Amino acid sequence: MSASPETLATAADRLLHPAPGTLHTLAPGLRARAAAVLLRMALDQALDSYWRRVTPSMTRIGKHRMLCLEWYAGQDTARRFRTTWSALSAACHYRTGELPPSPAEIRTRLLEVTRLLATLSGPTITGPTP
Repeated sequence: MSASPETLATAADRLLHPAPGTLHTLAPGLRARAAAVLLRMALDQALDSYWRRVTPSMTRIGKHRMLCLEWYAGQDTARRFRTTWSALSAACHYRTGELPPSPAEIRTRLLEVTRLLATLSGPTITGPTP
């Protein structure tokens, strides 16, 4: 059983904003990278859920799910989704010689993911927007 997008976003928030007095066993950069992975998973699941409501066959098409979002959810939502997903994808990957993402950067992405989750779970349009 997988966690809901909202649960994943909440877990990412807890990694980025640990409760006062908790012991930090992970460095801030590692917590930020782990939060980025959770946030990207939340976006992927939210997009799957969106397409299941709009047109279930779209969940089998992979990359086209994101490309077609513009015609169903609007240009602004599609642009925000692509930008956020791409930034989180870059933050998820470990590259030798590169610093991990900063917690502040991932906190900003957390806010955008939260807004996108609300947008994608809202009322849907049943066909392409003009």
